[in-house]
Order: sequence, then structure tokens, then C-alpha cells
Amino acid sequence: MAIKTANRRPLAAESSRGFALLIAVVFMSVMLTFGLALGSLSYKQQVLASSAVESQYAFYVADAALECALYADQRQNLFAYASDPSAPAPLMTCDTSAPISATVLSHTASEWVIATRLSLDSGTRCADVTVYKPASALSTTYLFSQGYNVSCATVAAPNGARFVSRGLDARY
Repeated sequence: MAIKTANRRPLAAESSRGFALLIAVVFMSVMLTFGLALGSLSYKQQVLASSAVESQYAFYVADAALECALYADQRQNLFAYASDPSAPAPLMTCDTSAPISATVLSHTASEWVIATRLSLDSGTRCADVTVYKPASALSTTYLFSQGYNVSCATVAAPNGARFVSRGLDARY
């Protein structure tokens, strides 16, 4: 009896059937993982670079507001201690614009604390300046300026907006 072997494949060929497909699937999985990792890394780098730029805007606004407060106090004597506890907060102007708000936070026999909100850079940036003015000319005056990279309307009502703030202070 004769056995037909013409339609039969060799044993080595049967064990390697689908091997090329397996290698292709593994290779594509590795490449996809590599691509997703690079995409995630580049996205994080872009967000970091963007926040660094916005941080600089906030820092420069804080610096500008602090310089305005220093000028208003040292050259114009705007924040001189008022002995009258009902005295209104002085209105400091900066960048040729009037303050959005100026309030007296506290008034004691030893110190006057004034908070001013300024809109700078044509209304696109905001800064809060707090002045701690002692009653005695021999005591230290403390100024704190906090700048924001967004408008004062966004700072007042953020509604989920993300923004950066940076602060500077001066003592003299």
C-alpha cells in the first residue's frame, strides 16, 4: 500500500506557521507603547513650558505693582499713617490706571494695613498690593505684591480657570 505524501508539509514548516504574524504583533505593540510614551512626554513638556511663560508674566506684574507701591509710599507719601481710624484707604495709581479696589484691612494704634487691587498691562493682568505701614517712622514698613497672569475679573470670579500667581515683598 502506498501512502500519499504530496499534500503533506514537512514537520519544520508546521511548527513555524504564524511566527511572522506573532513577531509583527509584538513589534507593533512595542512601537505603539513607545509612541504613546513619547506623546505623553511631549505633552507634559509643552504644559511645563507654557506654565513657565505664564509664571514670568505673573512675576513681572508683581514686580511692577511693588515698584508702584514703593514710589507711592516713598515719593508721594501716599501711605503715611493716618491717626484717624475712619480714614479711607489711599488710592494708588499705577500704569496710568486707578485701582480696582482699595480697602483698609486694619487700623490700630501701631499699624495701618491697606490692600489695593490693580489692573495692569491694559487690563490683561492683575496685582494685589498689601501695605503694612507702622505708626512710628522708626519702624519697618512692609509691602507685599502678588501678581497674576490673568485679568482681575478672572481673579475675582475664577469659575474653574487656572492661573498663576507670584509674590514679592519689600521691607524698609
